[in-house]
Amino acid sequence: MGTVTDYLATVDAARRPALERVVDRARELVPDLQEGTSYGMPVLLYRGKGLLSAMAATKHLAIYPHSGTPVGVVSPMLAGFSMSPGTVRFTADRPIPDDALDLLILTRRDEIDAQLARKR
Repeated sequence: MGTVTDYLATVDAARRPALERVVDRARELVPDLQEGTSYGMPVLLYRGKGLLSAMAATKHLAIYPHSGTPVGVVSPMLAGFSMSPGTVRFTADRPIPDDALDLLILTRRDEIDAQLARKR
């Protein structure tokens, strides 16, 4: 069990399924993810880089894709959601739509692939 799994176990039962949905979808779309810590947050790692963190705050839930690029790509699909350059905020009652969630995850995966390809 890694830090993401441990963290999710601490989230209250009413909000945990919304975060588990994000993590489960990332695992479906991007095989072989590892669990770790980045920027002090539990994170799903892809090829050693932070793919995303999904966390609970007092008044909202949030996805942190460890880059502003994915948020910029999906922002037109998320009218009415609170966002900042590296964060999408949502609630258990108003989750991120599946198409936007998938695009955010895949955009971050592709960004990591491109970064690592440039280093070769």
